[in-house]
Amino acid sequence: MILDENTAHKTAELLLQIKAIKLNPQDPFTWASGIQSPIYCDNRIILSYPTIRNFIISELAKPIEAMFGKPDAIAGVATGAIGIGAIIADYLGLPFVYVRPEPKKHGRQNQIEGKLNPHANVVVIEDLISTGKSSMNAIKALKEEGQANIKGMMAIFTYGFEESEKLFKDEYIGVYTLGNYDILLEEAYKTNYLNKSELELLRDWRKDPANWKH
Repeated sequence: MILDENTAHKTAELLLQIKAIKLNPQDPFTWASGIQSPIYCDNRIILSYPTIRNFIISELAKPIEAMFGKPDAIAGVATGAIGIGAIIADYLGLPFVYVRPEPKKHGRQNQIEGKLNPHANVVVIEDLISTGKSSMNAIKALKEEGQANIKGMMAIFTYGFEESEKLFKDEYIGVYTLGNYDILLEEAYKTNYLNKSELELLRDWRKDPANWKH
């Protein structure tokens, strides 16, 4: 669920402006999962633009206490949400941890990095939600290894796949985002970043990304 429609349009505008989101229907990107995609989102680039970074941080951080109560800690999903999550924790004056995709192979073999007290109330920060699997992997690690109480998750952007929405719903995790795929396409078309045929192609892709052919 987006936090606010006006903010979602502004977020889409800013992400397109700094090329954090790249749209290339003619020459698709290949995701780590093997999915061929006409869109690629790299929200880590936000960290390099102070004004935009501050907007994103503020819009994610301000609603947290009102929506979830005062959390005991903020957790970022590695690697994309480490920077954003740490700054949000600093903004709120809260402890910060981050969650690796899997435990380290050496040293203390941690999957959760940082000090997290047992049964802490935690809000998870994600930069991007696609299938939702990496986000849910982090949430499960926080629950099992960290014995955390997950209050909810905040993210910059979501593709809005049915798969991810069902995954979070089944686990009773409330997810709130600044932007989403539909509003991004609206903004890209309005600003002539996409033409009509490209817009329709991108809409078709989202319906069945695993079997999409460009």
